[in-house]
Amino acid sequence: MIEVKELTKDYHIRKGLFKPFNIVNAVKGVSFSINQGEKIGLIGLNGAGKSTLMKMMSGVLKPTSGSVRVNGFVPYKRENSFLKSIGVVMGQKSILLYDIPVKDSLKYYKEVYGIDDKTFKERLSYYDEILNLKELYETPVRKLSFGQRMRCELCASLLHNPKILFLDEPSIGLDAVSKLAVRDFIKRINAEKGTTVILTTHDMQDIEALTHRVMLIGKGQILLDGSLEELKKRVSDKKEVRIKHSGKTPTLCEGMNYLEQKDDKLKISLDPKMISVSEGIAYLSRETELIDLEVSDISAEEMVARLYKEYQI
Repeated sequence: MIEVKELTKDYHIRKGLFKPFNIVNAVKGVSFSINQGEKIGLIGLNGAGKSTLMKMMSGVLKPTSGSVRVNGFVPYKRENSFLKSIGVVMGQKSILLYDIPVKDSLKYYKEVYGIDDKTFKERLSYYDEILNLKELYETPVRKLSFGQRMRCELCASLLHNPKILFLDEPSIGLDAVSKLAVRDFIKRINAEKGTTVILTTHDMQDIEALTHRVMLIGKGQILLDGSLEELKKRVSDKKEVRIKHSGKTPTLCEGMNYLEQKDDKLKISLDPKMISVSEGIAYLSRETELIDLEVSDISAEEMVARLYKEYQI
């Protein structure tokens, strides 16, 4: 579906009127492929090259060198058939028409994409069911809250049923309720329609909720490419055990270490190579009376922080 080979993007930047241009390598010869239905997360610090890479895949930017093909198209040529096969949502930019009601904006895109009346009604009904849009149809876009606007942006971007959805910081600035609604919607269209999702975000909860494959980007290069679980294991295969107890604070055995202690709540690191999770839980239950217990892998936030440190980015 997407084939990227030795893709490069350079910017020529001049820091003063009479000074020579400096060449900034935003993306440096990256190569990868993405299959239909995948959910990809692009992560990295500001300036790492994530958004530049996404803009080249979606046709906003022309590469300096290398090649990218999306559904057989060269994105920067922006052929109509290509544009009808993708949807783009950028958290800080709107595709909706600012001064008119939401429904009129959606009708505008209905005409742009040549969607017939029957299909338009069916798709609007489908998206309304998931995103609860009906109450917003008569509201001018400028009067929507940010969370309401993002729900409408998703509908407008998917009205033509694209094969690929590009999401650049889609949850930035959203409240907790709106974030959950947006995440649920993205997961559902991926599961039900097989829509390929490519996401850039600094919100690691988005990464954990929405992606199965992660690319770590730094200094314009892809440093790591694999599943979230693979990347977590690369950093640490230890488990985090959180307990709440009503008895004495337990003495830990070999393979277990305290990470945090606060009153009757403990966070413990467990090394599965030295003691299995089931053995660790059995040991803790003998040491103290357990009220609550949770076992998890290293968090996505901690994983990314350690990877940044490893690659010095």
